[in-house]
Amino acid sequence: MTDGHDVLRVIADRVATGSRPGQRDDGHRVALAIEGGGMRGTVSAGMALALHEAGVTQSFDAVYGASAGAITGAWLLTSTPEKLTGWADPTYANAMIRLSNIWRGKPMVDVHHLVEHYYAVVDQMDFPAILGNSIEYHPLATDCATGESTDLRPLLTDPADIRLALRASAALPLLAGPPVALGGRLFYDAGLAESVPYRTALAQNATHVLVLRSRPLPAKMSVRTDPSWSARLIARAALRGHTPDLHRSYLARAVRLSEDEATLAEYDRSGAAVLSIRPPATGPMVGRLTKDGKVLLAALEAGRAAAAAVFRPIPA
Repeated sequence: MTDGHDVLRVIADRVATGSRPGQRDDGHRVALAIEGGGMRGTVSAGMALALHEAGVTQSFDAVYGASAGAITGAWLLTSTPEKLTGWADPTYANAMIRLSNIWRGKPMVDVHHLVEHYYAVVDQMDFPAILGNSIEYHPLATDCATGESTDLRPLLTDPADIRLALRASAALPLLAGPPVALGGRLFYDAGLAESVPYRTALAQNATHVLVLRSRPLPAKMSVRTDPSWSARLIARAALRGHTPDLHRSYLARAVRLSEDEATLAEYDRSGAAVLSIRPPATGPMVGRLTKDGKVLLAALEAGRAAAAAVFRPIPA
């Protein structure tokens, strides 16, 4: 239930007054937190596109993104946020997800090619606009030494750093190759430590957080108490040679996700500081490695419609 939620009230007030980030006096810090999940991030990209179309982007003070959500957050803060529709273009999915790479000794998910070729050369992302935006950009990643979720914003000084941050935030072990070096440290995908980046936003004094989810609300809430067999397998195969802290963080991922589901659902019911927008349970089945253009377009539109329904009453 979203009617009367405090997050929506604060956003509506900011839209009505035309306040701008960095120039407000309402005492609030409003953050947008974007979940990823590989190509499932197409759903939350559709939601971000709807925010842009509703004219509410300027009501946020900061954007936090995890994995594919960091990519979506970056596009939202460029001069061309309408290019978020690119998530539904199978050209990009096919360029990034290549099963044949396995036989060539390359990562099956080639985030390096996506960022350093497509975003830097082909369909150029406006990196200076992100750096100069009055809305703070906070891509997250997992520190390989500590296993902790890390805000990469302090390490971003130029366009090359942003590209590295995008790659680091989506550097999933095994699928996307080795960790990414940035600022003298090594990073893996944000999802190892923080798949839904609302915790860091709250820790950094956000008073209100709007969360764009790529997953529907589970039919049944349950809290895991142990890692899955697949997580154990990946930890042994892909994290060999890394610190015990990183292993522990990755193995706790499923437990942390189930705790997040319960926590975020309670926030939604309470009308408190955090509100999630989710796709409907009846939406398209899109997975981390989905490449089918029709499915991706349906996923984008499902997310777009979910967010548009929430913000339709807000005058832009």
